Amino acid sequence: MKIFTGALSLLCIVVPLTAQAPGPLELHNVKSEVVTYSGRQSVQITDDGPETLGDAGRLAVLHRAPFLDGVIEMDIAGDTVPNAAPSARGFVGVAFRVSADRTRFECLYLRPKNGRAEDQLQRNHSMQYISHPGYPWEKLRSETPGKYEAYADMVAGKWIHVKIEVNGQRARLYLNGAEQPSLLVNDLKQTPASGDIALWVGPQTVAHFANLNVHP
Repeated sequence: MKIFTGALSLLCIVVPLTAQAPGPLELHNVKSEVVTYSGRQSVQITDDGPETLGDAGRLAVLHRAPFLDGVIEMDIAGDTVPNAAPSARGFVGVAFRVSADRTRFECLYLRPKNGRAEDQLQRNHSMQYISHPGYPWEKLRSETPGKYEAYADMVAGKWIHVKIEVNGQRARLYLNGAEQPSLLVNDLKQTPASGDIALWVGPQTVAHFANLNVHP
């Protein structure tokens, strides 16, 4: 685990919250930098973990008021690092209800390179729900095909506006101001409990996050 403490004032500008300002980012297997990306000041998060690390390992945790139910909104852009393997898809998303020991959280994320793939089945895997511990994407896909994934048009490296509504054991993921959610989850796997919000990335990903707003 690495702790990023160098740019608290910049972070507050990059990801302003509607409630209290966040503390320093707590980094787990990622690197963080404040940059201007596609015209927006943003936090850049880059995978810095071992190749064997699972989906639960790459987090940049925001320290603020605990989140249980409400709305999380932000702009995100995900792409692959240079020389990434063909299987890398620019995985980028948001983890919420992150427990204090970082062993439990819910997560909704995008695979931007799937959005305009030439294979329909791959397009159907453009967004994903996972839950840690116990529910990685492989398990959910094999046991309940299609239930926790969906398609939406997206392009790697381009800004996407994300809104996540959480209420009890239900979550809704909306993209780019759409009135209807692109992904519905009616059975969040962990017992509802307040926790932190984290910026989440997958393997071989460089992602950008801006304009975070949280409405408890």
